[in-house]
Amino acid sequence: MNIYDISKRAGVSIATVSRVLNNSSRVSEKTRQKVLSVMEECGYTPNAFARGLGLNSMKTIGVMCSDSSYPYQAKAVYFIQQQLRSYGYDCILCCTGDEYLHKKEYCDLLLTKKVDGIILVGSGYISQKPEENRFITETAQKVPVMLLNGHVEGDNVYCIVTDDERSMEKAATYLLEEGEGQELLYLYNALSDSGRRKIQGIKKACEKKGMDPEAARIYYFDGYHEDIPRIADFLHQLSEKGINFNKILCSDDSLAMGALRYAYQEKLQVPEKLQIMGYGNSMLVHCCNPQLTSVDTKEEIMCRTLVDTLLHVLDGEEKPAIQVYSGELMLRGTTLSRK
Repeated sequence: MNIYDISKRAGVSIATVSRVLNNSSRVSEKTRQKVLSVMEECGYTPNAFARGLGLNSMKTIGVMCSDSSYPYQAKAVYFIQQQLRSYGYDCILCCTGDEYLHKKEYCDLLLTKKVDGIILVGSGYISQKPEENRFITETAQKVPVMLLNGHVEGDNVYCIVTDDERSMEKAATYLLEEGEGQELLYLYNALSDSGRRKIQGIKKACEKKGMDPEAARIYYFDGYHEDIPRIADFLHQLSEKGINFNKILCSDDSLAMGALRYAYQEKLQVPEKLQIMGYGNSMLVHCCNPQLTSVDTKEEIMCRTLVDTLLHVLDGEEKPAIQVYSGELMLRGTTLSRK
């Protein structure tokens, strides 16, 4: 028996049960008595590690990411950890990889550590198979679960996401409108929920420009994001096959570094002969000359919002199940400037 069961039996939210347990003044006396009555009937007693119960809180949050070497996830983990520390919370980090069973096992492990909540970093935790998302909603029956850039509906699940579809649509539209021709190539290497949303954004931009979205030059790079030489070789192979492009839009900044290497090897002037745009606005944008145009996904703001939302939930407050941020184009030297 847990607070999720109590909330269902009492017909109130988990947040309301938490408020009752915290003796919050934000609960009407009628609702308080209703919840307390259900607790008494069920013989429910909060255990010594009950989440959000002041001194009984472990003041520890579990943080899961698939690959901490990936720039987006590394930055997110840093921002989250710093924000948690500012509120007096510790965190336990688990790098789970991409296998479903490993994700579930690490989630179960964190629960044994009596964490107050769990944060999942990245849309890779969202599966197209509903049964593989069940571990998230089941975990949320015990502690709040926060998703950074992923969306799953469920009680006690809170999502902070980038509108990747709209953000990528804006990026593709900009490239299609700048310079001669519409020979845009989109390069990606993630089959995640975010990756699928980005592809939809590319297709929407093509459709708006009167192009067949199904004929868009969309290519999957089946390799590691840090393998810059291989990314360049992959683009060279596409060119050798007769696939023409004078603009490259990448699903992240690492791939864009490979595109810049390709331009250097082929002696193509950037941006005059080849425009390149990344996604994520990571530190890599300043590691090349010219500096890389990219899409700022508001990662730091999202991480701060995520932690603030979690702590408000632990205090028994109602918070929206999903909060959406829009990316912003950061124009630099690898794309032509709009006149």
